[in-house]
Amino acid sequence: MSAPSAMPRPGARSTRPTAGQLLSLPPKWLGMYEDFITKNAGQVSQIESALRSLTYIIPGRFRDAEIASESIHSGVQLLSLYHDTLLTRAVSRLALPTPSAHARYTRFWSEKNTKYRRVAMLLQMVVYTELLCEMTAKRKGGEKSRWRVVVLLEAIKAICRLLLLRITRSRPLVSPVLPEREAIPADAVEEAEDDTKSESELMDEVQLNGDIARDILNEDEGKAPYEREWRMPRTGMSLPSLPNSGDISSYLLGRVLTADDIKPAKNLLNQLQGSGQAAEILQILAPLIYASALASSKNRKSWTPWVVGLTVEYAARQLRDRSLRTTALERDEWNKRGWAMAWWAMRGAFYENVTKGMVGGVTQRMPGFIAGILEDYEYLWENYYFSTSA
Repeated sequence: MSAPSAMPRPGARSTRPTAGQLLSLPPKWLGMYEDFITKNAGQVSQIESALRSLTYIIPGRFRDAEIASESIHSGVQLLSLYHDTLLTRAVSRLALPTPSAHARYTRFWSEKNTKYRRVAMLLQMVVYTELLCEMTAKRKGGEKSRWRVVVLLEAIKAICRLLLLRITRSRPLVSPVLPEREAIPADAVEEAEDDTKSESELMDEVQLNGDIARDILNEDEGKAPYEREWRMPRTGMSLPSLPNSGDISSYLLGRVLTADDIKPAKNLLNQLQGSGQAAEILQILAPLIYASALASSKNRKSWTPWVVGLTVEYAARQLRDRSLRTTALERDEWNKRGWAMAWWAMRGAFYENVTKGMVGGVTQRMPGFIAGILEDYEYLWENYYFSTSA
């Protein structure tokens, strides 16, 4: 006969976790992870940069290296996007200096409009994974499949941008469409933590900071009154010394608020009308038109797709130049787009007929290690559309 199974003693507590405890673990872990990212934003950014740098030297090292490299790069970018969301949420709870105009504008729409946040998130995810999708499509189905995926992704990006244009009531798009990561000063994090401390802990810190303040005052006895720093007893933060009497003007000018600093966030970009709106729509459709022209062309050295794509983007710029540019953020965005037009030298027929020979000449004059990296990237420029897309 088999031995009877052991029965729990009456009143004994079970050591197995309950369903509620198991369900509470993921949110708890996510909260701990968010807290870690917020407190170590600088170190996390360094790790992400190191991983991105690793992807620059992987291509050509082994079989299928370009897919492995792009997989790592896309994964790091998506993880960075999640970290940006966490840090943006943390920044909104802290008292920080005035953010940039781009951060204020994108944060306003991301926080106030759920549709904007979702569409912008989808757009960023497509941008971060588009080259990996193109590589996978080429490996699975060849050139025809690759060009179908390229046109499809450009169509998705164009639809997302047109939706963002509609959501923002015909305001120009900015790049990127989500808030960029901002550094979180350690003092701000410590001040936020102070708000949650008990009264006894705060009293201990007041006594300690008072001792430190007395030491600093003893050190500053020989200085003029305006040169001395004053340390606040509770937080331990020090107020800056007063400026020299002969430098008051420059001191005050450095703290003057501009019109954009006090303007509502949504008014940092004006609504487009007439030729300005037509220029923005042309700018959005230019990559889709160029990709469609390339997909239908059988000759890689044909100038027709390249001329069509460049003409559409140049026409958009000319239409925009005829309308008024009244905000600094709008001028900065169009300056970015102007610099991005340099990528046309690495695309299509211009690369095949002009740039390719120049790159080959430069490669021959470079040291072996750098020449090897250029040759590996030359393979990407020649074979993948999204490797040179702006």
